[in-house]
Amino acid sequence: MRLKGKVVVVTGAGSGLGQALALELLRRRARVAAVDLRPEGLEETREKAGPSEGLSLHALDITQEERVRALPEEVLRAHGQVDGLINNAGIIQPFKRFQELDLPSMERVFRVNFWGTVYMTKAFLPHLLRRPVAHLVNVSSMGGFLPVPGQAVYGASKAAVKLLTEALWAELQDTPVRVTLALPGAMRTGIAQHSGVEVKGAGTGGPILEPERAAQLLLDAVEKDRFRVLLGQDARAMDLLYRLSPLRAVRLIQSRMRGLLG
Repeated sequence: MRLKGKVVVVTGAGSGLGQALALELLRRRARVAAVDLRPEGLEETREKAGPSEGLSLHALDITQEERVRALPEEVLRAHGQVDGLINNAGIIQPFKRFQELDLPSMERVFRVNFWGTVYMTKAFLPHLLRRPVAHLVNVSSMGGFLPVPGQAVYGASKAAVKLLTEALWAELQDTPVRVTLALPGAMRTGIAQHSGVEVKGAGTGGPILEPERAAQLLLDAVEKDRFRVLLGQDARAMDLLYRLSPLRAVRLIQSRMRGLLG
């Protein structure tokens, strides 16, 4: 889907990849409905965008189904149409082994990452189906296909998003809606801070992708109607290794994550 002149809803648009996506969409002359839990993050996005009639701000919690169901009408009042949805908002879990993680933390991760994506998709898909062309993007994670010690529940939530997206791609083939699955690796997004998670020790030691570059790659994939896009050198490398030798891939990531688990 060519993005010029289209209206795209972006969740998590107050920081990180979501903010970068909103700004890159505006640069490509799309209109953006920016959604985020934090009003201050949305105002930062507006400030970075500069004077623009193509940006609307919508502060809400995507885990509140009733509030999400009301969002499409807000977007239609602001822009008159909806052509795309990018489900980007997400959180990580505290870096703890499964047996050390409490159930409320597990449930919170699934509410945001999986159910937030479900609520947004259910709310907007009927509107996308009415357009001549439309696009749905769900942002999963490298952790959705590669198990990361200390992020087991986060990975499970992103694996659920991955399979849901692949199923939607298949179900929507005879409709105007195209679907793209995004699988980012390590990015400089501030997700730990916004998730309320303290990070100690070393990470994977791999390259860090800047969100601005990730946004460019993801939107290029949207304009080419790609089924799947791996964002970052680490995501591409680990995807290949996991296909060739799942055990070797899991052992590698396990050895690199030891510093975060103690």
